[in-house]
Amino acid sequence: MQFSIEQFNQMKHSAEDFYNSIDKIRCPYFAEDVHFNAKGLEHLIFKGYNKTRPIEDQFSRFRHLKLASAIIQNSKTLQGYWRTQKIERIRRNQKWEKVLRVVSYYEFIAVMDSHDSKVRVKVVVKQVEGSEKHFLSIIPFWGSDKNTGERIIHSGNPEKD
Repeated sequence: MQFSIEQFNQMKHSAEDFYNSIDKIRCPYFAEDVHFNAKGLEHLIFKGYNKTRPIEDQFSRFRHLKLASAIIQNSKTLQGYWRTQKIERIRRNQKWEKVLRVVSYYEFIAVMDSHDSKVRVKVVVKQVEGSEKHFLSIIPFWGSDKNTGERIIHSGNPEKD
């Protein structure tokens, strides 16, 4: 998809405004709220600590961000689940600490109408042991390898997808 830097900036600002307007959304699958905090928005921009996503990847995620809230709000079936232990930064006793925690990732996949076409996307919700569930990412389900042009399915480590 071709776009200018002005189109990217407009899409980014629009997506950030939309994201910041959401506090939490009730998910029927969990029968509880999924929170939209700064961690989810940061994940759309950064692939890891101090590693910005390619601008094309960011644009695609921002472009489909509005679908994430609809998918969470309507999902009654879980399509994927991954549980692991990992080092997480948590705030404890008024300071930030790195601690080993159990982390769960929940994946919801849907085919939705977006920009006059159907798009297949995956929404990832994350829960760190002892904290609330929060939106982590929206992943346009089909990507293509930049070298070969072949379609790839985004899967594997939800922290990096």
